[in-house]
Amino acid sequence: MGKDGNKKQVFWAILISIVILAAGLRAGLAITERIPFNADEAVVGLMARHVLQGEQALFFWGQAYMGSMDAYLVAGAFLLLGESVFAIRVVQILLLVGTVITTAMLGRQLFHSSRVGLIAALLVALPTVNGVLYTTASLGGYGEALLIGNFILLLAAQNISGQQSRVFWGLLGFLGGLGFWTNGLTLVYFIPAWILVVKGGWRPGSEKEKSRLLWGGILFSVVGFAIGASPWLVFLINGGSAAIHELFGSAVNVEQTFVLVKWGNHLISFLLLGLTVIFGFRPPWSVHWLGLPLMPFILMFWGWTAAQIFFEIRRRRAILPAFWLLLGVMACVAGGFVFTSFGIDPSGRYFLPFITPMALLAGWAVSTLNRRWLQFGLVALVCIFHFWGIIDSASAYPPGLTTQFDSSVVIDHRYDGELLAFLRDNQLNRGYTHYWIGYPVAFLSQEKLIFVPKLPYHGDLRYTPRDDRYSPYDEQVRNSRKITYITAKNPALDEKLTGAFRAHQIQYQEKWIGDYHVFYNLSQPVHPEMMGLGTLKE
Repeated sequence: MGKDGNKKQVFWAILISIVILAAGLRAGLAITERIPFNADEAVVGLMARHVLQGEQALFFWGQAYMGSMDAYLVAGAFLLLGESVFAIRVVQILLLVGTVITTAMLGRQLFHSSRVGLIAALLVALPTVNGVLYTTASLGGYGEALLIGNFILLLAAQNISGQQSRVFWGLLGFLGGLGFWTNGLTLVYFIPAWILVVKGGWRPGSEKEKSRLLWGGILFSVVGFAIGASPWLVFLINGGSAAIHELFGSAVNVEQTFVLVKWGNHLISFLLLGLTVIFGFRPPWSVHWLGLPLMPFILMFWGWTAAQIFFEIRRRRAILPAFWLLLGVMACVAGGFVFTSFGIDPSGRYFLPFITPMALLAGWAVSTLNRRWLQFGLVALVCIFHFWGIIDSASAYPPGLTTQFDSSVVIDHRYDGELLAFLRDNQLNRGYTHYWIGYPVAFLSQEKLIFVPKLPYHGDLRYTPRDDRYSPYDEQVRNSRKITYITAKNPALDEKLTGAFRAHQIQYQEKWIGDYHVFYNLSQPVHPEMMGLGTLKE
């Protein structure tokens, strides 16, 4: 076996070790329940369960800007592993494995260096707390967005030289469309990739030839995009105008301020809250500093990396398109956050596309150093800092690594089993609760316990009908003669319910189970709208 063969063997041996690290870390967090099961994951699991029963869906229940690909993948996992929370997370782990491998390939393709690819793969395998959280817990399509985004970047990396075929153009468009339907966040990869590829299409030749080849390629990419995004387009053609509104953030838009003020608020949020999450200085759910003694060194590392990139761009070397591609992704993420309504939510998930470009740029910067020990030292510094943050966050349970950034809905899930047992033992099968309780209860009970999210979870009793994601559940509860209410950590809501029960002369019993407060054995059914609940929009 030649020298090149040995290098390939070493490359794949190291990459496999990195993949095992990535999967093992997330499996360990899942098995030890350091990442609480959340309602969005429960919705994915319920959708997957219904897919196996023959029900089809184009989008995540209750919204029209995130496709149902995750639910179909989870349905496949359920067939192989059975219905469980762990099976849902196995899908996310496998998607992450794909992202790690494609990141290594990107390093080789963009920078012609296996070392850059391996360093980047390691930083994706062991990222910040934000990265670990959202590549283990499912929110309906973010793991798919990272992997599809990497494939888009790989295509662009292989074809920015201008040697594109029609098959390439069609495949690039298809991946862009598929990602667009799966999770609109994938556009942050597709836009810079497509621009660079179009720019590369202006290769030497007659104007007529250039025009024919370029416009033909663009046409193929448009057709491919339409095919990939066909579920979204079908929904839109059939009257689903919400698909357009929600794409631009109407689902999260609660701001009523002048547009420039809104953009300014988003920019401040990005600089203060976003960057601290992106660099791993804090978890997305709280202002709790992680790895504080190492933080100055990490800040210096990223400052040095930025300086290296700046000077390399000024030199205008052959790898310049690689920088524009990766920086373009990051610019699109930042711009989308600042200039759209998604900037109201600095919870961390929208910053996930920073992971791969930052890992690749850091890998390149480290690889420029002449001393091998210094390369190892810098990579070890970043990995130790990330691992410190992960362990710090996981050990503080509850909440552990949580997708919740509102403390009012951070529930101690160690009591979930006791709650389910109490409901089953007392035949309390139907009732009302809020979003973050209802769907996990439905999934964990195989839909034997149905509690519709008609109650608010905010302390000021704000409510949005969007929380009620699946209308068939409403009918089941409405037809039940025995109604139960479940709340958690909301004294204002408890007071509202007990006052309404007294006003309607309803007798009831109460049971506290951890954070859960159960109102049961009501002397007569009473529904939320009869008490002024479940009808107000946020």
